[in-house]
Amino acid sequence: MNVRFETTGCRLNQIESESAARSFLEKNFKVIISPLASRSPADEDTVLCVINTCAVTQKAEQKDRRIIRLVLEKCPRAAVIVTGCYAQLSSKDINAMDERIACLPGQLKSRLSEVPELLKKMLEAGNFNAVAFAKELNGGIFVRETEKKGFSENAFRLSTDSFLAHSRSSIKIQDGCNNNCTYCTINIARGHSVSLDVQTVIDRVVQLEKAGQAEVVFTSVNIGQYRGKYGDSYLDFSHLLELCLKNTSRIAMRISSLYPEVVDDYFCKVISDPRVRPHFHISVQSGSDFVLSSMARRYKACDVIEACRKLKAVKENPFLACDIITGFPGETAEDFEKSLELCRDCGFAWVHVFPFSARPGTVAASMKNKVPQSVSGERASRLSAWASESKKNYIASYTGKTLRAVVETVKKPKLLSAAAGATEYHAVTENFLHCCISVPAGFKAPLPGSEVTVRILGEIQEGVKKGGEVDCFAEFV
Repeated sequence: MNVRFETTGCRLNQIESESAARSFLEKNFKVIISPLASRSPADEDTVLCVINTCAVTQKAEQKDRRIIRLVLEKCPRAAVIVTGCYAQLSSKDINAMDERIACLPGQLKSRLSEVPELLKKMLEAGNFNAVAFAKELNGGIFVRETEKKGFSENAFRLSTDSFLAHSRSSIKIQDGCNNNCTYCTINIARGHSVSLDVQTVIDRVVQLEKAGQAEVVFTSVNIGQYRGKYGDSYLDFSHLLELCLKNTSRIAMRISSLYPEVVDDYFCKVISDPRVRPHFHISVQSGSDFVLSSMARRYKACDVIEACRKLKAVKENPFLACDIITGFPGETAEDFEKSLELCRDCGFAWVHVFPFSARPGTVAASMKNKVPQSVSGERASRLSAWASESKKNYIASYTGKTLRAVVETVKKPKLLSAAAGATEYHAVTENFLHCCISVPAGFKAPLPGSEVTVRILGEIQEGVKKGGEVDCFAEFV
């Protein structure tokens, strides 16, 4: 019997979905990770669909609802579990969509690991019914014990060191957030900050190295709030990373995202190790101090600039990226120009641009001086166009040069006009360039997850413009 997983949003969601999928595999279910397309035929063999959702913007929630409706249509026999941040914030609306739906709030997501055994028992008894199964979940493990005093859920219960759809291993070391940024629902959807203890992180990194993994990605909601227990004390992320490096010898380490205040002198000393990838994504949101203050961010534009200066001093030509929100309430044309100027000053190779999206329950949703969507969208378009040019320039700075890379996927030729029998490879370089590589028939295939050396040949124009899966051509060296 098939169990299908659909995942939207951040890499944390992807890790949690992969971990839950592993628990179904262990009970001998066939797991499908690839997204369901609107033109796909109805899947009669799927008995359960798990949709792990995001709620960072209105568009994200719209995508969640679209996927839920598509799954209900294409998998008519399946019960549907909706979990993640959207499920945490809008459970009543989700449950009202269909009686086959069981809504699992995101903060209880770890309970997915209990579902395979329940599903297996119902199937073996010969009385599986999607509606009955959804009702059993909604009235059972999805609500059990949550009203008890002192209740606490293990945010790190969903973990795996082997991945079905990703070749680069990831470890979730921190979840939740203690900040109260005026536009954000993460502290509501994921709760207060919690951290995985230091020794567990070290042990898992050591195990990944022994298993032959070339790279591990440390993921979190706010890595600056990492405080992992270590003996009788607690360590921050810089000290955790230092210990992971000291206890291993080969595996490379990548950091998923940073806040500017993390980048102090000690952090820079630790990341000077060549095994720390020269790729850093900084949570910025605006280049205007006025807007940053309105967002309740705890730094100023000059702190972002200083963080980028330090990163460039310790890593040669690193890939620096950031998030920017356009059209935040009260943002003037001058404020937006400061964001654009900040991106130029920092030399960001890429910018994830989000037009402001008012989230119910946040302070920003009731702020005055709203910026019209047309203005917010126009500013987002301008910044996105700049980001595309910046990435092109960054790729050009590496064209003809060789880089280490981790092989991700093997596909039939799509982007290259390859000869008959050729294979298309995707790989992610140490500095986060996403390469497309075509090789002739008979070429000895590198295994997904293995580290190779590639030479950058040039940009993929549409990939850069759309922020797609791949952004440059390369060849194996």
